[in-house]
Amino acid sequence: METIQPDPRPPEPLPTNDAQRTEETNGGAAPKIVPPPPGAPPPQPPADERLRTLSTFHRVMGRPESASIAGAVLVFVVFALSASDSGMFALDGVINWATVSAYLGIVATGACLLMIAGEFDLSLGSMIGFTGMMAAIPPLFYGVPVWIAMLAALACALLIGWVNGQLVVRTGLPSFIVTLGFLFILFANRTIVSGIGDLAAQDPVASFLFSGTFANDLFTWAGKHGWITTLDDGRPLVRGIPKVILWWAFIAVASSYRLTHTRFGNWIFAVGGDANAAKNVGVPVRRVKVSLFMFTAFCAWIFAMLQICDVGSAAADRGLQKEFEAIIAAVIGGTLLTGGYGSVVGATFGALIFGVVQIGITYTNVNSDWFRVFLGAMLLVAVLFNNQVRKRVTEAR
Repeated sequence: METIQPDPRPPEPLPTNDAQRTEETNGGAAPKIVPPPPGAPPPQPPADERLRTLSTFHRVMGRPESASIAGAVLVFVVFALSASDSGMFALDGVINWATVSAYLGIVATGACLLMIAGEFDLSLGSMIGFTGMMAAIPPLFYGVPVWIAMLAALACALLIGWVNGQLVVRTGLPSFIVTLGFLFILFANRTIVSGIGDLAAQDPVASFLFSGTFANDLFTWAGKHGWITTLDDGRPLVRGIPKVILWWAFIAVASSYRLTHTRFGNWIFAVGGDANAAKNVGVPVRRVKVSLFMFTAFCAWIFAMLQICDVGSAAADRGLQKEFEAIIAAVIGGTLLTGGYGSVVGATFGALIFGVVQIGITYTNVNSDWFRVFLGAMLLVAVLFNNQVRKRVTEAR
């Protein structure tokens, strides 16, 4: 039988690219590359089937503040039709509802950031009354300079915020329970003191930061030219911009920038989304939460200082239910109750809706008792809308 010997020559390599294969099928000739004609657009890569193109409407509605902006536009349209001739949109009317919105907007900003981090502070309203009393009693009864009393009140507010945060992060107790306890502790004293407004106006620091209005010369000049309404003696009906509006704008802009353009803002979203996962990747969860509790206390202190300088008195119940109003404004602004999602811009528009409705309803023939009904309805609608947004975000992930 004849034996077949294997071929000792190595096998020829297979073509490894299109050029070699083309040479084999083209008789060994090099492939011909045809350049695109002059002026032709460059070739586009194939579309990725995993990517989905969203319309402009869906991108806009996916923003947390979209519902509050739409709600604010709707509120303005309703009152423009029902109270256009009542003076609501005159300069003094605008200042009235803008001032109410500004007071709420200050504390709503702090509540919004804390809610994005997944926590609540129900002691916010009591903190307003407590720090107001702390700043008013020493100057009135012991002759302490107003600015020193205000600094002492700030130190107390930050300390209470620090204690709230430490209790929450170290014990694991819900912030709802911890801050509810401080709500009753700080609300124990119901004393009312008056006369602090005059002392604050005479104090250079307190007067510069919290008392009076801003841009008075501009309003006086506009009144002399007949551009705004004036009194019989020639003074403008609106003397200037209340400083609470300036504080609201400053806190809202600074907080929004911090939330959306800094690493600390990313930490806030991460902590609210999943605190354990955030901790595993190096986010200082405890420091973020404690600092936000302290910032909320700072916002309450700002509210109280502006209020005692404006009203001229202090009372422990001045911030009654402000914690719930701040939460409502944040929720209307698109902040989820579960944390991890929200917007300072939305909370700002939520506070604006609150102020416009509260003051605007007095310019109409509608009973003012319907204001609370409106707030409850707005809260329910906002929660339902935010729940749908959360489902969409979860499905997208």
